[in-house]
Amino acid sequence: MQRRFTIADLDVLLRAIAAAASDEVLPRFRRVQASAIRQKTSAFDIVTEADEAAECAIAECLASAFPGAEVIGEEAAGRDPRLLDRIGSAELAFVIDPLDGTKNFASGVPLFGVMGAVLERGEVVAGVIHDPVCRSSALAFRGAGAWLVDAEAGRTALRVAAPVPVHEMEGVAGTNFLPEPLRSTVNANLSRLGMTCWLRCAAHEYRLAAAGHCHVLFYNRLMPWDHAAGWLIHREAGGYSAHFDGSGYLPSHTSGGLLCTPDEASWQAVRQALFEAHPPAARGSL
Repeated sequence: MQRRFTIADLDVLLRAIAAAASDEVLPRFRRVQASAIRQKTSAFDIVTEADEAAECAIAECLASAFPGAEVIGEEAAGRDPRLLDRIGSAELAFVIDPLDGTKNFASGVPLFGVMGAVLERGEVVAGVIHDPVCRSSALAFRGAGAWLVDAEAGRTALRVAAPVPVHEMEGVAGTNFLPEPLRSTVNANLSRLGMTCWLRCAAHEYRLAAAGHCHVLFYNRLMPWDHAAGWLIHREAGGYSAHFDGSGYLPSHTSGGLLCTPDEASWQAVRQALFEAHPPAARGSL
């Protein structure tokens, strides 16, 4: 029987992730040759040797520290999609994104991260999001809160932003994978928020929301390595989230969308604002 993951074990996960970032990711930053970049499912979904080397390093460390645990990395799952079937049933599983924001990384933009989530029988119990450039990490343990660890500033608690009216909210929205006509509806309605952006990096987007620097996160494609760690960090920082239909998030659910806000009332207000059919412009107004 696999032993339970404890809050003390979180340091083991953090060290594995930080070491891989330092040894395998940063040395390759702004040194990636075009020939070393490969497409996976599309031109927007790429992989570099940094992704693969970091995943191997993290997986090796976790397999040694937690014998018998499942270690499911993004690149390994790309080669064998059946690995995803183990997420919901494994007594202990680690879901790893060795380099989130690969497009930014390959473009020389310093907005990328390394993420790891810990699952027990399909439920997220711990999460780490590490920023290799700033050498800081956002962490959470279920029921114990979320915090930021920085080499210079030490440890500080994370807390989501206070609720504000929808027109004052700042949000991050990735609508790429929405089907039409829903995509057009949501894109048109995003102007109802005060400000929106997209960083091409869920690691930094979740950190922004958990630290109170934005109010809304909107996603449709939900691969577990992209969202499990960030979802828990946001929740433990006091946030509220659910699928678009209001049901609770589970890492085994890769569809259904995810909307994260400061609280449930904000979630209801943002959902209504974004999904309401956009009224046609008045005649002569265009």
